[in-house]
Amino acid sequence: MSFLTLENRVALVTGASRGIGRAIALELAKRGAAVIINYNSSAQSAAEVVAQIEAEGGKAAAFQADVSDFEQAGKLVKFAIDTFGKLDILVNNAGITRDGLIMMMKEDDWDAVLNTNLKSTFNCAKAAVRHMMRKRYGRIINIASVAGQMGNPGQTNYSASKAGQIGFTKALAREVASRNVTVNAIAPGFVDTEILDALPKETLEAALKLVPLGRMGTPEEIAHAVAFLADERSAYITGQTLGVDGGMAMM
Repeated sequence: MSFLTLENRVALVTGASRGIGRAIALELAKRGAAVIINYNSSAQSAAEVVAQIEAEGGKAAAFQADVSDFEQAGKLVKFAIDTFGKLDILVNNAGITRDGLIMMMKEDDWDAVLNTNLKSTFNCAKAAVRHMMRKRYGRIINIASVAGQMGNPGQTNYSASKAGQIGFTKALAREVASRNVTVNAIAPGFVDTEILDALPKETLEAALKLVPLGRMGTPEEIAHAVAFLADERSAYITGQTLGVDGGMAMM
């Protein structure tokens, strides 16, 4: 991956204060991109990501926005363009879980997950795509999930939101391809982040038996895949879903 360079590129990563988003922001900055660190409530964690990037000679800025809100997402994208002069790469990573069997799931749990995971993807992409199409360059990368491909019991809301991201990716890729804007998704499997802390140990152990490589992934492995799709030389890849899942969903 050392050949991948993002010099003079500007990236916006939603939900970038921790976990996969943090790893993506750090990786893109390492490749030379200036990075906007979006966060909703973790201001201190976001500031730490910015400080780490700057300590390593990179450029970064943090911006608070609830990207499930249309107006806030628009302000986030405007901040990115105003701060660094343009926006080349959008990574829609913000996401939550509210797990539960459908018989027990509350309407609020459904709405919260669909709004945070799927509506935010629409909100940010809509705000960014006009700018990208005008300058005839862009990379939009949506962080979906293997749950959106295979389904997962107790996660009808999460699986639906991630399947929606995959469908959104394909449709938007067709809309903007003529303007040299690519749209792809990454579908992580089980990744060692805080989001798995809510899973009972026995549930996680059973799930890992479905992974041919026999282990969880790391946030850095997802970040490497994002860097690949963000690179200029990935220009002939669009509308695709790249599985980074240890072999769970061989589609």
